[in-house]
Amino acid sequence: MSRNVALIVAAGRGHRVGGPLPKQYRRLSGGAILAHSVTAFARLASIAAVRVVIHPDDAEHYQEALSGLNADMQTKLLAPVAGGASRQESVRLGLESLTEDAPDAVLIHDGARPLVSEAVIERSLTALAQDIGAIAALPLSDSLKRATPDGRSIEQNVAREGLWRAQTPQTFRFGDILAAHQAARGQHATDDATVAEMHGASVALVLGDEENIKITTEADMVRAEQILMDRSDDRPADSQEWRVKVGLGYDVHRFSEDGDHLMLCAVRVPFERGVASHSDGDVALHALVDAILGALGDGDIGVHFPPSDEKWRGAKSEIFVAHALKLLLARHGHLDHIDITLICEQPKLSLYRDEMRDRLASLLGLPLSAVSLKATTTERLGFTGRAEGIAAQAVATVRLPVEAP
Repeated sequence: MSRNVALIVAAGRGHRVGGPLPKQYRRLSGGAILAHSVTAFARLASIAAVRVVIHPDDAEHYQEALSGLNADMQTKLLAPVAGGASRQESVRLGLESLTEDAPDAVLIHDGARPLVSEAVIERSLTALAQDIGAIAALPLSDSLKRATPDGRSIEQNVAREGLWRAQTPQTFRFGDILAAHQAARGQHATDDATVAEMHGASVALVLGDEENIKITTEADMVRAEQILMDRSDDRPADSQEWRVKVGLGYDVHRFSEDGDHLMLCAVRVPFERGVASHSDGDVALHALVDAILGALGDGDIGVHFPPSDEKWRGAKSEIFVAHALKLLLARHGHLDHIDITLICEQPKLSLYRDEMRDRLASLLGLPLSAVSLKATTTERLGFTGRAEGIAAQAVATVRLPVEAP
């Protein structure tokens, strides 16, 4: 039987999800993100050992993050090694640390991808029967556009046929990828597959998983929490009694003379004016947050994010959505469906509807079928009809478990 080792790369210093800790040590559903990533491999019979590459300053964080692993997993956990100044250098150092008891295959995985499934891991290993290396990836389904240098408009359509989104693990025969990384010292590669290709190797594609997300933003944390709750054996069963609740949200923003775009559903929509707002002025997301809070009976967006608080000036509205979803998750609730109506005379939004729906589905962890988005006018009546501003209505349908008596 082949000896397979997982190499988890967790030496980065990413803080975009907020807080003082590097993101791989943030808590996710009761454990550190890194602990979930390690567990995904250590629990499998096909994985003989797991080694984590960490930042030299993170030994204490590492020990705390993985102290809760059970005894069987602890026996598979090799001592961590310090990484380098770049991800590529960290991987090379991790590979070189395995040479004394060299494995047959190594699965290189991002420490901030805690939701990788057994199926993806096993598909990656199976591919090595024929190929030197294989990466988990997903074929692109969205239309691709290349922007003009200023980022304001479309310069060119890009054909998506044959294009894939790379994920991890990226899995290789050990000797081949070690040699490739050692030969690539001083060069820059975007991932391990690129390193292998620079060394002349052909790398196979295996089907990844939409849930195998990389934690980068606060919205990713919320989505990961939802996925883990849905996977959990102790979550409320489908047979349990649910209370369906509906919340309604409404928001309006006045157009301002300065600005060259509107933020709507977290999508930048070019426009000759901006909006007067304390945050980024995303009227659709503000209405949605109020709808979710309304279903929970938990105030409104102004209660949770007061406009008098300067720290929210210019803030992205995705932060407010993530907060509302966290409140929902804390009560073991599920967001089932949203329906948003944008009300304005200008700009015309039909060209952006699909992009906005896709973005909403991604933010909320919902299928497209659960995301309704419409735009309408007021037949030139009222402030929206006079093109003085924009309004949005939102309805959120949630399920909450009925509390035990």
